Amino acid sequence: MDCNSSRFLFSSPMAVETPTIEFYEGILENVSNIGFRRNRTTGGQSMVLVFEQLKAIEQFNSFRNRFAGTLNLTDSEGKIAIEPSDLRFVFGGPEGDDLIRVECILSVDREDHWQRLMRFIERYAAANGMAYGEREQGNP
Repeated sequence: MDCNSSRFLFSSPMAVETPTIEFYEGILENVSNIGFRRNRTTGGQSMVLVFEQLKAIEQFNSFRNRFAGTLNLTDSEGKIAIEPSDLRFVFGGPEGDDLIRVECILSVDREDHWQRLMRFIERYAAANGMAYGEREQGNP
């Protein structure tokens, strides 16, 4: 099924054993944490993918590979190409120039798109040993 909107594109089912995440074609990224948010005013939902490192920016990979302009999520249902609504680079360390993490925010307005994204994340989490847990009290 192809279902397109300005920021969300689906493609046909694929024979993929392990779900993958790519900013750049051929460079697989690893998510270290996933958060979920809902806008209380609009009801819109967003997902925050946290990367402790990005292979795409290591060793100048971003200069050697084609940027897709979207985050590509691929699993057995097919490929999702979604344009992040925000990408935050968080730095720290003694000099303030150590990359601590990258937060990729995916905002989704349509319920069917959200459900598809959730199916992908459930597969990705299962394949990578991630488990759902409630946020601890006192943590932002």
